[in-house]
Amino acid sequence: MYITDENKKTYKAIILLNELINGDHQFQTVANGDDKILEPLFIELMAKGYVQTQGIKYVASAKGVDAFNAFMQRYNEYLKVYDVFSFVDLEKGEFAFARFYDFDTDDAWDAFKNDQRFDDLRIAVAIFKKVDPAEIVFMSFINENRFDATSDGWQMDLVSDNTWKEIEEICQTAIKPEEVGNDAMVDMIGQGSELMVKLLEEEAKQREQDDQGDDEVEEYETVEYYRPYYDPYYVSPIWLAPLFFW
Repeated sequence: MYITDENKKTYKAIILLNELINGDHQFQTVANGDDKILEPLFIELMAKGYVQTQGIKYVASAKGVDAFNAFMQRYNEYLKVYDVFSFVDLEKGEFAFARFYDFDTDDAWDAFKNDQRFDDLRIAVAIFKKVDPAEIVFMSFINENRFDATSDGWQMDLVSDNTWKEIEEICQTAIKPEEVGNDAMVDMIGQGSELMVKLLEEEAKQREQDDQGDDEVEEYETVEYYRPYYDPYYVSPIWLAPLFFW
């Protein structure tokens, strides 16, 4: 069992907090329409101090904002650290992302990376590093906009078991570290981490070129932040503390 009741509450809380902090939808304390089915979630979030009321609306508390920001730190790191392992040719030891900058269009890149010879090893890497694989799948769903709060009936999708069953099934059926072998995992993660740093360096170079002449320079994490990942066993401390206490 990869996804637990605590996981589900955490992931639902993330989606609701995102809407409270970043979305346009206003959730009223006397809910109506499709929002009615979210009432038990809001009651628990209030009881735990992650949500509070402001007039007739629910708003995120300071504690809720902190929890959401901690998740976003993980999510941004997921996009950099784990995505590189999403398309790997184990037989040839090749990473699709090694050729990421070779393609001029998204369609050409998509056609290349979706070749059947590439396997998704993100779950294997997460398990190897003792990171919750269900959270990695949840993050991939967010990246694919699977929790689109502008779509009709998204509230029902959030509270139903369908999405969580799908996450569980993905975790159950994904390639595991023991199928790859310990030595191969160490080698593969080492190669992937080196590639990740090269991609970040190239991204920084292109960003620097794009920023030239701009009056405002946006701040980004430095490439050096990710160099500890050269160690296949390294996990950033941001992944270790619970996001919520239920």
